[in-house]
Amino acid sequence: MGNPGAFRCSVTLQALIVFSLIAVFAADHVQGGDDGCPPFSCGHLQDISSPFRRRGDPLECGVGAYELGCTSSKATIHINTGTYYVTAINYTNSYFRVMDTNFDTNSSCPLPLWNRLPYAGSILDSHGFWDLSIRSGYTACFANCSRAVTNNGAYKPVDCLSADNSHVYVWVYDCSVQELEPYCGYLAMIPFGDEYSSNMQLQLQGASYADIIQLITKGFTVHFPEEEYRKPSLSKVTNICLNNSTSYFKELISHASFVNWIRAFFWSDIYFYRCLDGYFISYHTTRPVVAQLIAVPKFLFVLCRFLLAPLAVWIFLVYKYLKTRITIDAVEKFLRIQQMIGPTRYAYTDIVALTSHFRDKLGQGGYGSVYKGVLLPGGAHFAVKMLEGNSSCNGDDFISEVSTLGRIHHVNVVRLVGFCSEELRRALVYEYMPHGSLDKYIFSAEKSFSWDKLNEIALGIARGINYLHQGCDMQILHFDIKPHNILLDSNFVPKVADFGLAKLYPRGDSFVPLSAMRGTIGYIAPEMISRSFGVISSKSDVYSFGMLLLEMAGGRRNADPNAATSSQGYYPSWVYDQLTLQGEAGEISPVIADMHELEKKLCVIGLWCIQMRSRDRPTMSEVMEMLEAGADGLQMPSRPFFCDEGHIHVEDSYHFTSELTTVSEEFTVVLEEDEE
Repeated sequence: MGNPGAFRCSVTLQALIVFSLIAVFAADHVQGGDDGCPPFSCGHLQDISSPFRRRGDPLECGVGAYELGCTSSKATIHINTGTYYVTAINYTNSYFRVMDTNFDTNSSCPLPLWNRLPYAGSILDSHGFWDLSIRSGYTACFANCSRAVTNNGAYKPVDCLSADNSHVYVWVYDCSVQELEPYCGYLAMIPFGDEYSSNMQLQLQGASYADIIQLITKGFTVHFPEEEYRKPSLSKVTNICLNNSTSYFKELISHASFVNWIRAFFWSDIYFYRCLDGYFISYHTTRPVVAQLIAVPKFLFVLCRFLLAPLAVWIFLVYKYLKTRITIDAVEKFLRIQQMIGPTRYAYTDIVALTSHFRDKLGQGGYGSVYKGVLLPGGAHFAVKMLEGNSSCNGDDFISEVSTLGRIHHVNVVRLVGFCSEELRRALVYEYMPHGSLDKYIFSAEKSFSWDKLNEIALGIARGINYLHQGCDMQILHFDIKPHNILLDSNFVPKVADFGLAKLYPRGDSFVPLSAMRGTIGYIAPEMISRSFGVISSKSDVYSFGMLLLEMAGGRRNADPNAATSSQGYYPSWVYDQLTLQGEAGEISPVIADMHELEKKLCVIGLWCIQMRSRDRPTMSEVMEMLEAGADGLQMPSRPFFCDEGHIHVEDSYHFTSELTTVSEEFTVVLEEDEE
C-alpha cells in the first residue's frame, strides 16, 4: 500500500511523535500541574490571575493579548490601535471594564480621538481557543455639521464645541454613514456601557451631551475566556489533541475508500501536530523543547511529500510582488493607503465636470491655479487647486498636503474634501471659502473689521495652529503661517490652509531635521536660518503667527519701504518703541494714547511671539490664553532681535551682532536662490 519510501517516512514520523508524547507527559509531571504563576497586583487592581499577565512575567504565565502595563495607580492594556485603562475585572462573569486613556475626563468639553479603532474581530480561533472580544452595548457618535440639525431628535447638540457655522452633535447607537445628515461630517466615535443593561436604555432616554459624557467616562466591557476555555495544562491539551487525532483516524478508516485509508495513515499524525501547535500560537507563548521535537517529524513529512509545489508557488508570488513593487511609484503607493483612510479620490474627468471645464478661476499662484467648483445635485461649492507639473516636484508637496489634511478635523483648519492624481495631473479639492484670504482685508485702505472681530479672528487662527501642534497623534508643523494662507468662510471664521510645506513629527519631539528649513521671507523664524537661535520646533510656527498678528494689528505689512519716516519702515520695531515710551520719565506716546486697548494687546502678544530665541516665545496654548484674557495683565517682552543694537545689553552686544550678520548673509543667499 503506497511506495516503500513513503511508508518508511510515515514509520519514522510516528516513532518520533510517540517519543514526543512521552516527553510531554514527563515535563508536565515534573511541573506537578502548577503553572507557577501566582496572583499579582497592578495599579489599584488586586489578585489578578490568568489570562492576564504583567510585562516581564514568564512566557507560560497568562496570554499575550491580556498583558497589562502597571503603574502605581493605573493598569493599562492594548486593544488594536488604542491603549485603555483597566478599571475593574470580573472573573465571575468573565469580563473586565476599560476606558480610553486619550479621553480627557477632566476636560469640560471632551471629544474622543477621531481615528481610534477599538473593535476586535474574532472570538474563537480554529482550535477552539479564545481571543479578545469587545462587548460594548452602545456607541457614541460625534459629527460636525455646517448648519443646525432641526429634524432629527437623536442628534444631541454639543454647544461647547460648536461655532457660528460649525455645529457639533452626538448621538447613540448606529454610527454608519447612512445615519449622517447630508451636511454633516464624521468626527469621532467611542463605545460605552455593558452588552446587556436595561438601566442604560432608561438613562439614555432624553439624555443630553453631559449625560452621555458621564456614561462614557465609566468605560465599556471586554469579555475574556470562560473558565473551561482558559489556558489548560500541557498534558490536558495533549490529551485533547490525541483524542481528536484518534477520532479523525477512525472516521477515515471506517470508509472503504482507498484514498481515505491513505489519508488515515499519512495525515492523522499531522492532524495531531497542527492541533498541538495551535495551542502555542493561540496563547502567544514560545514553544518548549517538546514542541521542537514535534516539529522534527513535521519537517520530515513536508520534505518527503510537499517540497516542490510550495516552492513553485512561493517563487511565483515573490516574482509577482517584485514586479508590482517596481511598477508602482511613490505617489501611487501612498494614495492606495490614503484612499482607505482619507479624503475621496476623484478621476480627472470628475474634476473637469466639477469645475465646468475650469470656467470660474479664483486665483493664481506659484503652485498652479484655483478654480471654483459645484457638485451637483446638492449644489455644494468647492475650491479646486490644480497643481502644475513643475510645482509638485516629485510629489512630496502633494503627499504632504493630502496626508496632513486627510487626518485633520477642526473648525479652524480648512477641510480637504478630495484629491485627484492621474500621471502628472494632480488636484486638491477643498471646502469653499467665499470670503477668500485674510490679507485682502487687513491690508485694505478701509478698516474691514472691528477690534473685537479682529481679536476673534486671531483667536480662531491660534486655535487652529494649536490643534495642529497638540490635537493629533503626531504634531503637525505648518512652516508657512501668513495672511495669504488664512481663509475666511461665509461667517468670517478663519481657517488655516495650504499645507504644502507642513511636516509630521512625534508629539513632544523638540528637534526637527534641518531639511525642513523653508517658508516665506518675512515670516520665517530665526532658527530656520541659523541654529544658533534654537532648534526648529512648534515655536517656529509661533514666530510666524506673531508676525501675522502684528500685521493684523497695524493694518499694514511689517516691512514697508514707502513708510512716511524711516523709523516706521519696520512696524514691529516702531510699535515696540512706542509701547515702551510710556514708562520713560512719565512721558506717554501720543500714538499709544490713541491706540485701542485690543490693538495694544495684539501688538504685545505679537512681540512676545517674535522673540529672537525660540525658548523665549510662548506656546500656542499660552498665546490662546493671552488672547482670551484682557490687556491689563500683559507685560512687555524683551526687545526682539530685529531692533537696533543700541538697545541691546552691553554684555551681549558682540554676540548678537555676529549672529545678526550671519542671518543677514544667509537671508541674502535664500533670496538669490528664489530669484533663480
